[in-house]
Amino acid sequence: MSEVVLRSRGSFLTEIQMGEHTLTADEPVSAGGSNKGPNPYDLLAAALGSCTSMTLVFYARREKLPLEGVDLRVTHGRSHAKDCADCLTQEGYVHTFEMTMRLEGPLTPEQRLKLVEIARRCPVRKTLTSQIRVTERLVE
Repeated sequence: MSEVVLRSRGSFLTEIQMGEHTLTADEPVSAGGSNKGPNPYDLLAAALGSCTSMTLVFYARREKLPLEGVDLRVTHGRSHAKDCADCLTQEGYVHTFEMTMRLEGPLTPEQRLKLVEIARRCPVRKTLTSQIRVTERLVE
């Protein structure tokens, strides 16, 4: 299990350390931030999109498919659960991620359909669509 270390000092601006990599998260000015980085939902959408892209490339390499590139656009939205007719819960929010994919290369229609199916196997997508538990522990 990897560890992500985050630090903020009285503002929304948050430094994120992931091993050798450093990122910054923030909120837009309209939400009280300084807009010096993506907001947490944009980071979550990026995690979903990058995992999907990597899953497609991994599968295409293994199966020797002529996939030359993947372009994804991921949007995030949310609505009140009580306004959702086909949702399991009526409390809180229902979050929606919409992904559009462009697959480049001389792929057959069957290969394209298979890659769309494979995209649904992305581990981050599986995580987001399964039950998630988050625990908190205060330390000194």
